[in-house]
Amino acid sequence: MSVPPRLRPLLGRIIRRWRRQLNEWAIIGSDDREAATFAHFGFGAAILAPQGVMYNEKDISIGEGTMIGPQVTLTAGMGPGQEMLSTPVVTLGKKCIIGRGSHIIGHWNITLGDEIQTGPYVYITDQNHGYEDPDAAIGWQATTEKPVFIGSGSWLGTGVVILPGTHLGRNTVVAAGAVVSGTFPDHVVLGGVPARILRHYSADHGWQSGAPAS
Repeated sequence: MSVPPRLRPLLGRIIRRWRRQLNEWAIIGSDDREAATFAHFGFGAAILAPQGVMYNEKDISIGEGTMIGPQVTLTAGMGPGQEMLSTPVVTLGKKCIIGRGSHIIGHWNITLGDEIQTGPYVYITDQNHGYEDPDAAIGWQATTEKPVFIGSGSWLGTGVVILPGTHLGRNTVVAAGAVVSGTFPDHVVLGGVPARILRHYSADHGWQSGAPAS
């Protein structure tokens, strides 16, 4: 449908105004019916609109005051209706902020502590596909699950990937674009592919370059 050029600016303003209003009305808060489908949905928590893919909410716990940005995928299991072996599968602590377009996809256990913030498009998963059979398509091979833990107070930059089995200590900084696997102590800065410790904090000497002495 063509629009007369003189009307397009007016129609654009109306559409943008209504889009903002509709997204505000569509926020999922702790008082909404959808919140009751989660294992826990803390007071003051919110999932902003437009929402991304969400399923098996009964296996997902969201702490008080946590804000989940628009278009965030938040799932437990392989598909809707799956019965999980333990619950909750995904736990987000209190006062977290999950950036736009991020994916938190749990199959066994993903736990985020309190006051964690992420940039946009962060990917966190606790499952990998196997590749041992050279004759089988990777997507059809057996998967392996390893729990993921992100320590309280941490910051994950834009585009960070957290792989299965990762354990991050408290107040960890992960630089944008890093791919993280393994166990890391408190108070470090990680970066790179694969991620390594770029800086660490010493009570005696403050912030130091590289990894702490073993």
